[in-house]
Amino acid sequence: MSLQDDLTAVRRNLNELVRSVEQLEKDVARQSAAGSRPPDTSRMVTIPDTPYDSALWTDTDDEGLGARDRRAP
Repeated sequence: MSLQDDLTAVRRNLNELVRSVEQLEKDVARQSAAGSRPPDTSRMVTIPDTPYDSALWTDTDDEGLGARDRRAP
């Protein structure tokens, strides 16, 4: 490759880099504008800190271990 070919390749790469950075800046601006909205609290569910009633877990299987009254093969 000649020096002229190298310079042409460098210019092409630099132009592509500039376009990529401009697109990234647009994407970041769009994301930050979308992220600045307050959260929609109408869809939020409050989960209490109190323990669950243990009756909820009667007759359940331990996940991955199978039923309590059976043995693994």
